[in-house]
Amino acid sequence: MPTHQPDLKTPCWAVIFTSVRTDADNGYAETAGRMLELARSMPGFLGVDSAREEVGITVSYWESLDAIRVWREHPEHRTAQARGRREWYASFTTRVCRVERETRFP
Repeated sequence: MPTHQPDLKTPCWAVIFTSVRTDADNGYAETAGRMLELARSMPGFLGVDSAREEVGITVSYWESLDAIRVWREHPEHRTAQARGRREWYASFTTRVCRVERETRFP
């Protein structure tokens, strides 16, 4: 999963998904790859950053709150969300934030 995105057009919106996984994979990696592929095809999707160690953090970037809502309610994404609650996550938090600006180095 990409960990550094091209410059974002700001302002935009970020969805921050922080999670603690269970021990079982049970198709997690395959589904995570499919969700990234699907998200990239959604109107308003701008990019994603992700890291996983003890705590997983995935930040996706969107043009609007409406684009986030459409993604949240996509039937295939809903199925993955339900499976995540049943099998893949011991806990998670989702935060939606407005990105006003970004700076980069170098």
